[in-house]
Amino acid sequence: MSDDDEGGGSLYVLTAVLLTPAQFPSFLGDDFPEACALLGVAPDREGYGLVLGQDEEGARWTVVVDDVSLVAAAIASWDCGMEYDLSPDERTIVVSLAGWPVELSVAAPGIPEPHDPEQGADGTGRVPLAPPSAEAWGPVQRRLGADQIAREWADWRERVATDGGAAAAAHPGLARALEQALDYTRTPPPAGRVRSSFAGEGARTLRVDGPGWSLVARTGDAAFVLLDEEPGEVLTVPRKGDPDLPELLAALDRVAVRPT
Repeated sequence: MSDDDEGGGSLYVLTAVLLTPAQFPSFLGDDFPEACALLGVAPDREGYGLVLGQDEEGARWTVVVDDVSLVAAAIASWDCGMEYDLSPDERTIVVSLAGWPVELSVAAPGIPEPHDPEQGADGTGRVPLAPPSAEAWGPVQRRLGADQIAREWADWRERVATDGGAAAAAHPGLARALEQALDYTRTPPPAGRVRSSFAGEGARTLRVDGPGWSLVARTGDAAFVLLDEEPGEVLTVPRKGDPDLPELLAALDRVAVRPT
């Protein structure tokens, strides 16, 4: 992939991720506009693809492109174990940013080890992108924790004890999160605050974020809430512990953005 607009040279592509209202890396923000702002791009509703790779000197680069369908096709092929030569047209490049926002265990062969270019090498003057720290607790780690629960739903569902939700229900932070989530069903929040994805057997997985909280749930089932004020803690709202939960989740699913 050529990157002539940012000084020439080639990019050896290692991976890519989507940045759309329905699918974006949660560590970038509570919603799609916030994620876009962190990368310095406009919150175009069509979204972007983030292409991660190394230049000929081994430097890490994240290239933001507006050809979402091409990046989506590449990701789908890789997920199926198929090869796909991701080479976006130079005209689709929106910006090239130094660094990677995620940790990668792979590197391009035959070039120097991955390293960040000098600060300002991308023309933005900003510090190179870097993966979030695993040593702290804050909004980023809270959102990543919710993502993990969504991926490991069956395991977390088994942990729901009969009285676990009753104890959590009295938590003021949980009550605040559920009330703000309910507000989303009345007044549409920024794009990406409420996302819905297929979970099988007619259910949907919901990912909802707000100021200081994240919620992951399945329609017709339980919900889990993480709070900035409770480092590493997961509060449970069981289906039978809150009679209003099924209706809330159904309403959130109706206003959620979905992958196309």
